[in-house]
Amino acid sequence: MRGATLWLVIILLIAVFFRFYDLKNVPPGLWADEAINGNNAVEANWKVFYPENFGREGLFINIQSLFVTAFGNEPWVLRLPSAIFGALTVLGLYLMTRELFSGKVALFASFFLATSFWHINFSRIGFRAIMAPFFLVWSFYFLFLGMRKTATFSTLGVESPKTQSVFPVAVFALAGLLFGLGFHSYIAYRIAPVIALLPLWKFYKLRLIEVRLQSVSDGSRTSIISRACTPCLIGLFIFMAFVAALPLLWYYAQNPADFLGRTSAISIFRSPNPLAQFSENFVKTLGMFNVVGDFNWRHNLAGSPQLWWSVGILFLFGLLVALRSSTLGVKSQKTPSVFPRNAYNFVLLWFAIMLLPVALSNESLPHALRAIVLIPPAMIFAALGLERIIEKFKTWLEKQKNNWPSKLNQLLRIQRELILLLFVFFAANIAHAYNAYFLRWAPNFNVYQAFQVDITEKAHWLNQQPENIKKYVITDAVDRIDISGSPMSLQPVIFITNTFFEKVQKEKNIYYFGANNLSGVDCSGKCVIIPVESKPTIYKTLKQKIPGLRLDASPGFVIFRK
Repeated sequence: MRGATLWLVIILLIAVFFRFYDLKNVPPGLWADEAINGNNAVEANWKVFYPENFGREGLFINIQSLFVTAFGNEPWVLRLPSAIFGALTVLGLYLMTRELFSGKVALFASFFLATSFWHINFSRIGFRAIMAPFFLVWSFYFLFLGMRKTATFSTLGVESPKTQSVFPVAVFALAGLLFGLGFHSYIAYRIAPVIALLPLWKFYKLRLIEVRLQSVSDGSRTSIISRACTPCLIGLFIFMAFVAALPLLWYYAQNPADFLGRTSAISIFRSPNPLAQFSENFVKTLGMFNVVGDFNWRHNLAGSPQLWWSVGILFLFGLLVALRSSTLGVKSQKTPSVFPRNAYNFVLLWFAIMLLPVALSNESLPHALRAIVLIPPAMIFAALGLERIIEKFKTWLEKQKNNWPSKLNQLLRIQRELILLLFVFFAANIAHAYNAYFLRWAPNFNVYQAFQVDITEKAHWLNQQPENIKKYVITDAVDRIDISGSPMSLQPVIFITNTFFEKVQKEKNIYYFGANNLSGVDCSGKCVIIPVESKPTIYKTLKQKIPGLRLDASPGFVIFRK
């Protein structure tokens, strides 16, 4: 047990390093979607749902507002909650997987998650989706823990309703609360109740069988308690999940259009042939793990498979192991979980169900962000694959030791070499994660463009300018994305300069205008004009409508002074 704890601590330290190291500088810049989250956080209205930018559940933004209040308007502050959720998800995956399989599989799964470029990347970006895997692994961990403890109390023959109810009731309530909070995380989470049906149903059936057997054997009071409490515990889980999700459900009841929002806009049902589109999307999504991944530089090392090739091979092998070990497969193998054999079915169901939101969408596939809820089962499959390979080698070595006792020294040497090879494999995973993220992805020019580094630099430059000089930020964008009517291109500047409110804009002498409406620009005294987009057409318009401007490129980008 101590050894497992030590390895878990090491894995968590690795996870923390990859998610917090140099967070102030990597990723560079600030993407507009992150920035509008930040501006909503500055707004600090603590809404359950923010309808701007195609609609976003409010929990993550409300959490971000606490960090912005504490640490200020900086890009890394918006990303700090993601890093925390990401690191805690590694621990949650370990605990959940240990309940389902074994400590060894749990350690492997958490290690693969800790060193996964896919998960590291989204743990360092201010997107709410990072909460979805967190709530899933932690809610299911507490659910499985409660199921196991309930079964333990029954086995021990606990007769007191109070004794039996204290721990399981609290754990089931916490599991339901976390599961319900997951609805406040990301759209893809809405299908998660389908996954929860399997463990809840199997738990009910298992306890019902135990109750009947106990009733027949001894007619004890324990059987009566168990029979009464099992539906109560399941009902408690569902009730707490409903309570946690209720504010969002109430909002959707009052604003039904926001329930669909972005989903309807990118649905395959808007395509001429939905079935053919679904088949194509399904193949692309399956292929993202090992063949071709997301091409969006914000989401991935463009086009690279979401899993490193060695982990990808283990993923495929583990998927095969799960299929063969499920109750539907060729072989049935028991697991330490409270519902034997169904542990494999649970992970398979999670994987299959969560493929649907990705395959049913019709935008930029493969899509690593939309598939973020597939990361935990993918890591479990890889862990199952590695564990099965190790067990095969162990069986082979034991057989050889029995068959060739005279070759024991050579066989022990092979065993040590295989253990060394395993550690080399783990070290290679760590090195690959660091190389892929910090050395190949982070400095890439495409990443700088994807995170709007040019606009971010302009915003930081504005913060350094004297307040007594009028500063005008000009854009030719015409979209109106937030409640103040500001277009998306202005969001990073508004957040970093902390000028969401008109009062603050006047205090800091920073104003925002469209290139087609410059009538309010007052350059009768000293002024600075900063075009958000580097476009000759904007430069020409400015010079025509505001005589006397001179171009200045000394900050590293084009501005106009008077």
